Amino acid sequence: MTSAELTATAPAVLHIPGPATPYQGDIARYWDGEARPVNLRLGDVDGLYHHHYGVGDVDTAALGDPEDRGYEDRLIAELHRLESAQADVLLGHLGAIGRDDTVVDAGCGRGGSMVMAHQRFGCSVEGVTLSAKQADFANGRAAELGIDDRVRATVCNMLSMPFATGSAAASWNNESSMYVDLDDLFAEHARVLEVGGRYVTVTGCWNPRYGQPSKWVSQINAHFECNIHSRREYLRAMADNRLVPQAVIDLTPDTLPYWELRATSSLVTGIEDAFINSYRDGSFQYVLIAADRV
Repeated sequence: MTSAELTATAPAVLHIPGPATPYQGDIARYWDGEARPVNLRLGDVDGLYHHHYGVGDVDTAALGDPEDRGYEDRLIAELHRLESAQADVLLGHLGAIGRDDTVVDAGCGRGGSMVMAHQRFGCSVEGVTLSAKQADFANGRAAELGIDDRVRATVCNMLSMPFATGSAAASWNNESSMYVDLDDLFAEHARVLEVGGRYVTVTGCWNPRYGQPSKWVSQINAHFECNIHSRREYLRAMADNRLVPQAVIDLTPDTLPYWELRATSSLVTGIEDAFINSYRDGSFQYVLIAADRV
């Protein structure tokens, strides 16, 4: 089923809370109205709809000759393979998750990572998003796959999630933490995680060694209506909220191939150069941080 068909058949989300702040309302409206081909057409490749970027080397053999018929379809499939590889990297840092465990995707988008988490671990997955449209889409996809009893998206603020204290074995933010205050975010993750539970984030952050956010970072903020944090802010806020980093991995070299390939596709959005230039000049970094709740 394609993205258009899923949107048409997805069940309604009931009891949608109002935004707690005007900014949350702006973000909800932004993602309710978002329908970029770079997200939807990539998801149509295999039904996993992501809202993050990719990692890994480009398979040039799979791409073939740019002059051949079907090259653009192969390029889109390759971009999608790289973004699913990114989700695999994140999920691989969650630790030992069992079928009886519950994990939380904070800022779940259209649910691609939730589906992958359930397929990988057999666990229950709870996702939260401010966008009713995204939640409808994610729940429709889970229903189509017959996993809606284990995978669910809820419309709510990730700073106030409707889950019991200590109920999650693991939780994550995949390119969604730039929409919130980090102290508030990590306090809430620390609350819902069981002691010893694992939190993982993959995010773009500005590099403190550069001095201040660069003009490229400012362009990215304006494009996505977000507020990118520094790497130092992530580590400080984790330390203040009982989250002890176990791994800090610089994925910048691994994500550049995705962006360089995307910049040659028909799905460009105009933000590609800002990512490429900021990664190259060192002002912006793509990092994974895995931390345990103590």
